[in-house]
Amino acid sequence: MSPRASRDSTAENATVVTSQKVRAGHVDEYQRWQNRTNEAAREFDGFEGSEVYPPGVGSENEWVAVFRFSGIEYLTAWLESDRRRQLLAEGRGLFEEDPTQEVLRGGTKAEQTPETVTAVISHQVKSGREEDFLGWQEKVLEAQENFPGFMGSELFKPVEGVEERWVAVFRFDSREHLEDWLESDTRSRLLDEGRAYFVSYDVHKVGSAFSGWFRFGKGAQDAAPPDWKQAMSVILALYPTVMVLNLTVGRELDDLDVPGYIGLFISNVLSVSILTWILMPLVNGALGFWLAPSRARSLRVHVVGAAAVVLCYLLFIVVFGLTTR
Repeated sequence: MSPRASRDSTAENATVVTSQKVRAGHVDEYQRWQNRTNEAAREFDGFEGSEVYPPGVGSENEWVAVFRFSGIEYLTAWLESDRRRQLLAEGRGLFEEDPTQEVLRGGTKAEQTPETVTAVISHQVKSGREEDFLGWQEKVLEAQENFPGFMGSELFKPVEGVEERWVAVFRFDSREHLEDWLESDTRSRLLDEGRAYFVSYDVHKVGSAFSGWFRFGKGAQDAAPPDWKQAMSVILALYPTVMVLNLTVGRELDDLDVPGYIGLFISNVLSVSILTWILMPLVNGALGFWLAPSRARSLRVHVVGAAAVVLCYLLFIVVFGLTTR
C-alpha cells in the first residue's frame, strides 16, 4: 500500500509497537513480566491480541511487543491506565533503557508468510516540513518497489496526545531482502536527502510472528498455542519420527559401527529436520481447529482435539509394538 493510500484510510484499529532492550541475564524474568503484561492488556475493552517477538540478528537483546486494539480510544485507555504504569514500574529494572513505542492508527491487514520481516521506522519530522516529508516518503516507496522481496509499505500520521512521530512500516519476504534494502546505497542517498525534513529516526525490526513449528498467519489472535498443546503436538510428530529412524537409519549406523554419540547427532539432525519441514506443517494443518487460539474457543473443541491426539498416540504405540515384535 502506498503512503497516500494509508493516509486516506478510515480504519479505526490501533496498534502499539514497543521495543525494549532486556538486560543480560534477565530474559526469564522479562518473559514472565511480559506474560503478566499481556494478561493485563486482555482485560481491557477493545483488546484484539498481542504478539512478542524475540531478538533478531544484530539486535541480540531487543524484544518487540505488539498490542492491537479495535480503536485508538481503547488503546489509549490501556496505555494511560494505572495497571500499565504499575507494570512498567515493576519491569524497569529489567531493561537497559526506557522502552520505546510507536502507536499506529488504522492500517491494513498485512500479507504474511512464515519468513516475512517487518521494519518499523519512527521519524521526528521538523515543524513545517510535513508536506516535504510526505513527498520524500513517496520517493522512498518508489525505490523500495524496485528491491527484491518488497511486500508493501504504510505510513502512519502522528496521533495527537499519544504519538508525536510519523511511523513508516514496511515488509519484505525475508530478513536477507530487508537487510539488502536497509544497507543499500539507494536508501543511504535517500536518508541523506530526508535529513532536511526530519530531526531523527529509529529503526526496529520485527521477525515473523511465531515459532517455526506453530504458524497460523491470521493475525494477533492466532498466536502460538498453549504450551500443553504444543507439547502434545510435538510428541505426536516426534514419536513416530524417532521410531522410524531407529528402525532404519539407526540400524544402518549400528551395522557400520558408527560411534553412539555420532549416531545420536545424526538422528537428531534428521528428526528435527523432518519435524520442521514435513511433519509439523502437516500436524498444524490437521489440528489447526484445535491449535489456533482464535478457533479453539469452546470446551468441546479442546476436548475433541486432545482426544484425537491421544488416540493417535495409542495407534502409534500399537503399530510400533507389533512392528518391533
